[in-house]
Amino acid sequence: MRVFRRVTNELSRREFLIMASMAAAGLAVGCATNPVTGRPQFMIMDEKQEIAVDRQHSPHQFSSDYGTVQDRRLQDYIQTTGKRIAAHTHRSQMPYDFHCVNANYVNAYAFPGGSIACTRGILLELDNEAELAALLGHELGHVNARHTAEIMSKAQVASMAVGGLSILTSVVAGSGAGNLAGQLGQLGSGALLASYSRDNERQADGLGMQYMAKSGYGPQGMVGLMEMLNSMNQHKAGATDILFATHPMSSERYQTSVSQATNDYRPYSGQPLFRERYMDTTAGLIKIKDAIKTMQAGEEAMGKEQYSQAEGLFKQALDQVPDDYTGLLLMAKCQLIQKKDSEALRYADRARQVYPDEAQAYHINGLSNLRNKKYDAAYEDFSIYEQRLPGNPNTDFFKGLSLEGMQKIEPAAQAYYKYLKQVQQGNQAQYAYQRLQEWGYLKQ
Repeated sequence: MRVFRRVTNELSRREFLIMASMAAAGLAVGCATNPVTGRPQFMIMDEKQEIAVDRQHSPHQFSSDYGTVQDRRLQDYIQTTGKRIAAHTHRSQMPYDFHCVNANYVNAYAFPGGSIACTRGILLELDNEAELAALLGHELGHVNARHTAEIMSKAQVASMAVGGLSILTSVVAGSGAGNLAGQLGQLGSGALLASYSRDNERQADGLGMQYMAKSGYGPQGMVGLMEMLNSMNQHKAGATDILFATHPMSSERYQTSVSQATNDYRPYSGQPLFRERYMDTTAGLIKIKDAIKTMQAGEEAMGKEQYSQAEGLFKQALDQVPDDYTGLLLMAKCQLIQKKDSEALRYADRARQVYPDEAQAYHINGLSNLRNKKYDAAYEDFSIYEQRLPGNPNTDFFKGLSLEGMQKIEPAAQAYYKYLKQVQQGNQAQYAYQRLQEWGYLKQ
């Protein structure tokens, strides 16, 4: 009875009622002990499932963000810094993996199994390694407090209650074929990221401060990070839309960091910030800062459907960094949306040459070849994309379109059928279903 009372006091009434109704229906639900607080936490995922979900979905988000940076020194620096902090966390046994991705927007994010990324856009806003440590420490806080796993658990329960729909499948599948702009981003930047509550953010801030201080960094790094985020939140720059949608910011978070650094972490105040080391390692990124800012403006124009303006901005950026993978793909997408198919193919093909190991270039190149009616080449692109990044059901649909264009009806039908086994709603699903009916594979 004491255990029962403790559990019900820690959970919300709604969560407890959902658990009770599901348990009555014979579904496996329960509480886990939070590794940070030691209190019960609503959870239907265990650690192995967290890691499995992470490994299945994080590669798609990284590719959507144009892959890990090709600057090996910078990537190794992010990985080394992250691992140093992870050793001082509550769940140091997790398979942590840290990335700097080529996206221009300002953000950092974590998947539940320990895959963490920061964009090159946010690195340009930091002033020293201690601020980077605060950023990575904050994301480690989300992993250690199991915030993402808790959000997924509640979402899965909610989806079960309305008919057993899988939230992860619906997110990965996308909404259909009609929205070309959506298809160009595959999953869309930020599509797989958790949206945290203000309580989640406060707890992650506190854990981040704890982890970075124990790792040898001055707590002023967290203050500097919060000051930067608070300033950007007040200015509402387009490049921060996803950041503040997933990580709500407030002046209270900044004031709390100041108070903690001054009081709770005063003994650590003499620890270094490592500004010179940070500036030295990010020098290559800083060198192309103007081009990245121009791309940010171009992406904002794209979001407003001001495609001609976006094209001009991307051209301006590429004049400065002609072989920038992100810039080339952004220009290819902009050309495709404007139905400048040959130009789109030229930029996408160049992007593929610049970064042959990254998957997204093959996806965009495949779409460009489809639009140019080069079906054989499109099929090859989508096949290579699938080899590099398996698990995106849209690939089956586009392989089906390519095969149909090649008049290879039976394999096209097989591709459409495979797609429909994973996705049943949206324009793409409707198209695939109609084709299977027309070809006699399904009864009218």
